Amino acid sequence: MSPKKIINRELSWLQFNDRVLSESTNPDNPLLERGKFISITTSNLDEFFMVRVGSLVRSVDEGSEKEDPSGMTPAEQLSAIWQEVRTQVDKQYSILRHQYLPALSQEGIHFLKPTMLHADQKQFLSDYYDQEIQPLLTPRAIDDRRPFPLLASKALHLAIILPPQNRGGSSRFALVTVPSTLPRVTLLPMGVGKVRGVLLEDVIGMFVSRLFGGAKPVCCVPFRITRNADFYYNDSNATMLINEMRKNLKRRRWGKVVRLELPDHADVRVIGKLKKYLGVTENEILTVHGPLNLNYFMKQISSLEGFDHLRFSPFDSRMDARFAEGKSVFETISQGDIFLHHPYDSFDPVVRFVCEAADDPDVMAIKQTLYRVSGKSPIVAALSRAAQQGKQVTVLIEVRARFDEENNINWCQELEKAGCHVFYGVPKLKTHSKITLVVRKEESGLKRYVHLATGNYNDVTARLYTDMGLFTCDETIGRDAGTFFNTVTGYGETSPMEKLISAPNHMRKSFKDLIKQEIKNAEEGIPAAITAKMNSLCDPKLIKLLYKAADAGVHIHLIVRGICCIKKGKYENLHVRSIVGRFLEHARVFIFENGGDQKVYLASADWMPRNLDKRVELMFPIEDNAIKARIMATIQDELQDNLKAWEMKKNGKYRRVDRDGALLNVQEARILSPADGEIELHTPETIDKTEEEGI
Repeated sequence: MSPKKIINRELSWLQFNDRVLSESTNPDNPLLERGKFISITTSNLDEFFMVRVGSLVRSVDEGSEKEDPSGMTPAEQLSAIWQEVRTQVDKQYSILRHQYLPALSQEGIHFLKPTMLHADQKQFLSDYYDQEIQPLLTPRAIDDRRPFPLLASKALHLAIILPPQNRGGSSRFALVTVPSTLPRVTLLPMGVGKVRGVLLEDVIGMFVSRLFGGAKPVCCVPFRITRNADFYYNDSNATMLINEMRKNLKRRRWGKVVRLELPDHADVRVIGKLKKYLGVTENEILTVHGPLNLNYFMKQISSLEGFDHLRFSPFDSRMDARFAEGKSVFETISQGDIFLHHPYDSFDPVVRFVCEAADDPDVMAIKQTLYRVSGKSPIVAALSRAAQQGKQVTVLIEVRARFDEENNINWCQELEKAGCHVFYGVPKLKTHSKITLVVRKEESGLKRYVHLATGNYNDVTARLYTDMGLFTCDETIGRDAGTFFNTVTGYGETSPMEKLISAPNHMRKSFKDLIKQEIKNAEEGIPAAITAKMNSLCDPKLIKLLYKAADAGVHIHLIVRGICCIKKGKYENLHVRSIVGRFLEHARVFIFENGGDQKVYLASADWMPRNLDKRVELMFPIEDNAIKARIMATIQDELQDNLKAWEMKKNGKYRRVDRDGALLNVQEARILSPADGEIELHTPETIDKTEEEGI
C-alpha cells in the first residue's frame, strides 16, 4: 500500500487536538466550559510532547531513518510536528486574547496585570506574598560555583537576571520555581460573582526582589520545560517489572528536555542561558503571546463560585429500573443481560456489583482487571474487604498504564496487604482488558457472573467518558472469563475462547475475517456494511483491508474520535467522522452487516498495532436482540449528529458537519432522553452560521 494512502499518525493527532481547540469558540458551549477546551488543548500537547515527540527525538538521536507507514522519517515527522504545533498554539492564544478573555470580562471575570493595580490591591498582594507565597519559594543562584538544577517537567519557573553586586561586575542569574500548591490565579477580595485575579507568577515577580536583599531584577521571565517521558524498560518478569517501573518514574525527572516554552517578550539573555543550560535548540523553543500553561481555566476558573449560568447544567445519570427494584444484583443479572451506556446510565451498578460480591457470603471468588482507577476507588476498597473476609480475590493491575504507574503500584501494595492475589500484568504485554468475574455458590451449583466493558473501572472518569458495559451470566461467557483469567495469570497469553475474543492472539484475525466476509458479501450482491466506532485507527493492515472493502462496494462508516490514518480520498462509500463534545467519546463498537443478520461487538481495543499485537484486550459479542438494537440505534444517532461532529473530506482534512435541518447534539440529547428512549431533535430559532468551518 502506498504511503500516500496513509495519514501520518502524529499529524492526525494534531488535527484532533485542533478540533478540541475549536470547541473553545463554539457558542453552543457555556463560557466556562469553553475555557476547559483551551486547557485540554494544553494538557493534550503536554502529553503529546512527553510521549510521542519524546519517542521521535530519541529515534533521531539514535540515528534512525526508518520511515513510518506514511513514508516519513523521524526527523521529517518532527519538522512537520513543530510547524503544526506553532500554528495551533498561535491559534490557541489568538482565541484566548481576542475572544475568550474579552468574553470573561463581560461576565465580570477579569485578569489584571501588575500595572493595572491600584494601591489597595497592591497592598493586599504584598501581604499575601509575605504570608502565603514567600515561605514556599527557594531562590537558586546560578553561576560557575552553583550548577544548574534539575528542573521538574511541566512546572512553572522564573528566570531572573539581577544587576551586578559590584560596579563593573557581571549581571547575576537566578531561578525561582512557582509553587504548584498555590492557586495559579490569586483572587483579589471582591465577593461571590465578581472576580479580579492576578497570575501567581506576576505576583511573585512584583515582590521577588525581597528574595534577593531588595535587589531589583533586570528582568523576570517565566518558562516551562517538557521532558521526554517515553523510556524503554525490561518487563520480562513481574518482580523486574515493578523495579523497572519505579526506575522509570525517576527517569522522567531527568529525561531529555524536548520543549522549552517562553513568552514572546522573553529577554534574549534569558533565552541564551536557558538554551545553554537545558541543551535545547532554537527549533525546540515554543514562544507564546500570553501566559504559559493554560491549565488553570480547567483547574480553577471553571469552578468559580457564582457563575453557574456559565457552566453546563448538572445532570443525574439514569439508574436502570432493574437495579432500582431492591433485589440482589445477582438476582437482577440472572433475569437477563443488562447493557449500560455511561455516563448517561449510572456507573453505580458496576461499583455495587463488586461491593455486593465482597459482602455476599455465597460469593466464593472475584477476579478483575484494573487499568486506571480513581484515587479513592470504592472498587479497590471492596476487593480488599473481600479478601479480608476470606474470599479468593485475584486482581490483575496494569502497572504500565502510562502516567498512572505510581498510583497502580500503590494499589498493588494495598491489595496485597489485604490478602488479594495480585498480578502486575502479563510480561511484555500491557493488559488493557476490562472484565470482572464473580463466582457464586447457588442451589444449582457454582454460577459465574461477568461484567465486560469498553472503559476503565474508574468511578470518576465514568462521568466524563462515554463507555459501554454489559452484565451477563451467560454460561459460555462465564467459562470464557474463567479461561481468560487462568491463562493470563498462569501463562501470560490467551487461549481460544468460544465467545470472547482476545488480543494479541485472536482479535486481529477475527477483525480480518469479519471484514473479508463483508467484502465477499458485497461481491455477491448481498448487503454489506461496516460501522465502527473507536478512539484511534492507525493499523496499516486493517486500513489496507478497509480500502479493499471500499473498492468492493462495502458501505463503511467510521466514527473515530482521535487519530485516524485512513484517507477518504475517492471513496464515496467511505465516511469518517469525529465527535468532540462535553464528554470524551471512549467506547469501541464494531457492527458488521453480515447479510442483514448484523453482528455487534464491544471491545476494549482500538484499531491500532499496539492494541491488536502488544496488549491483552477483549472483544465480546452482543447477542441479546434488544441490546443489539439499542447499540445500533445509538451509533445511528451519532451518524446524524450535526452540532458536535466533524467529517473528513477527500484530502484527509476535517470540517464541521453542515448544520442542515433539525439540529442534534447527540450527547446532550442523550442526557435529556429517557432510558432506551428515542432522542429528540431540536431546531433552535436561530443558528449561528458564522462559526469557522474547520481545519
